[in-house]
Amino acid sequence: MRDFIYYAPTKVFFGKGVEKQVGPTLRAHGFKHVLVHFGGGSVVRNGLLEIVRQSLSSAGVTYVELGGVEPNPKIALIRQGIEFAKKHKIECIVAVGGGSVADSAKGIAMGLSNGMDPWKMIREKIEPVKRFPLAVVLTIAAAGSEMSYSHVVSDPTSNLKRGFNHDSLRPDFAFENPEYTYGVSPYQTACGIVDTMMHTLERYFTPDADNDLTDRISEGLLVAVKNAGARVMSDPSDYEARATLMWASTLSHNGLTGCGKAPLFPVHKIEHDLSGLHDSVSHGAGLAVLFPAWARYVYKHDVRKFAQGAVRIWGVEMDHDHPERTALEGIEVMQRYFASLGMPTTLAGLGIVEADYPKLVELTTENGTIVIKSYVDLGKKEILEIFSLAS
Repeated sequence: MRDFIYYAPTKVFFGKGVEKQVGPTLRAHGFKHVLVHFGGGSVVRNGLLEIVRQSLSSAGVTYVELGGVEPNPKIALIRQGIEFAKKHKIECIVAVGGGSVADSAKGIAMGLSNGMDPWKMIREKIEPVKRFPLAVVLTIAAAGSEMSYSHVVSDPTSNLKRGFNHDSLRPDFAFENPEYTYGVSPYQTACGIVDTMMHTLERYFTPDADNDLTDRISEGLLVAVKNAGARVMSDPSDYEARATLMWASTLSHNGLTGCGKAPLFPVHKIEHDLSGLHDSVSHGAGLAVLFPAWARYVYKHDVRKFAQGAVRIWGVEMDHDHPERTALEGIEVMQRYFASLGMPTTLAGLGIVEADYPKLVELTTENGTIVIKSYVDLGKKEILEIFSLAS
């Protein structure tokens, strides 16, 4: 087990009606004027935005609003939000929505607290020196941004989608009512299930030595998500299954399943350019296609671990004489599970054609100047081979 520091400062309010506690909680912590940041349609239609407004007003917390967040949140709106927040002298940001809204709010917070353009900080890997208060009122089980130190931002002018990690991006508060996930479409629910699983799978499959405790935590989370995911797809109003998925999305990306390890997240890094170049591609759907292909490409470098995951997570029977067969069967079972959720299984299913591959590889490798770290270094040649396996 590697040495590690585990830091999870977010106070989580979980369950029915917790959205009504937003105003009193912020007021109790001294915030009197906030920015409410959101996307648009769903939080208006399901009434959540109005409940948050009433909660703030009843607690004596004034607010201004900035909507318009899109999937794969854009740096242009973040820049607009920074100037808007400065103008109105806000003291805290309240993100009402899913991972894209939370990530957009994190970008605004980073720019406000550090006086720099967030995209410059992301591209030049400039570490924040200050933080800005942030609360998330969650509406989907997927990204885990409500408790993570990560956010992902897109710049359509360069077709780049890039992530940035720093503990200053961890929200102060997360309000999670699983009932607000009932109205999420089956496709986006499935994307969220995959995204949740990937945040742990990319921590589980690393070149590190054994870490049995963290691995067992990861396996338990993944089995719970697998089972709850199947239940939700057949009964979207299953509260217990929805609650499992929402809490799992939070735990999967708050660092717990990576303690004592050094995760590299190669598949996330490759996928970001799929949905960066093709804005219509949902992150979870891209991961559902790429992760099995990546697994087939690297499993021989860690047959024992891939076989272990096949048995403990996917219920495959161990072939002790041929563990590589067990490993491969686990990858097959995983891909079939994603397909059962309605996820695509090929790049073509995402609308990605072979003519896109060279451009995608150039974006991911920064024109061949970097490699993606994995069990083996992934440069242009290797990523093209993964694309071939995903075709």
